[in-house]
Amino acid sequence: MAGRKTKLGVHLSPALFLLVFAGVCFAPQPPPEPVGSERDSMAEHYLTSSLTRWQHRLQLQDWAISVKLSKPNQLRRGTLGNIHWDSPAKTAEVRVLPATEYSMPYNAALRDMEFTLVHELVHLELASLPRNDASRGDEEDAVNRVAEALLRLDRGE
Repeated sequence: MAGRKTKLGVHLSPALFLLVFAGVCFAPQPPPEPVGSERDSMAEHYLTSSLTRWQHRLQLQDWAISVKLSKPNQLRRGTLGNIHWDSPAKTAEVRVLPATEYSMPYNAALRDMEFTLVHELVHLELASLPRNDASRGDEEDAVNRVAEALLRLDRGE
């Protein structure tokens, strides 16, 4: 069997060719981890497009909903996001912790941020139901389960 000829004109036997290029991977590589403000601006773009998709899926198109990255001091202690809505005006703002506040890889942070977005949209879907302090914990548990189920279906899991 004839060997391979490199760009320098050197002939390599198939075995030597494999040894020389064994450490080189030609498969597509994931994009590098974004840095600094790029991380948040890319995450905000991702969440905005996710909002459009989830708003349609949850049939909330008649609402004017925005998503805003919010620092921890703008959120209730121990939370990753929240939602404020005005039912008569059909407006809502979802606040989500920025990607730069996560201590995990960017793609994992995006998954968690999308979970927070869907979680808050499920709260909006339930906004017309009666609420009280006694049922708040049960509502949170149910909203978590519904959001997780929706995202698993969306991701084919």
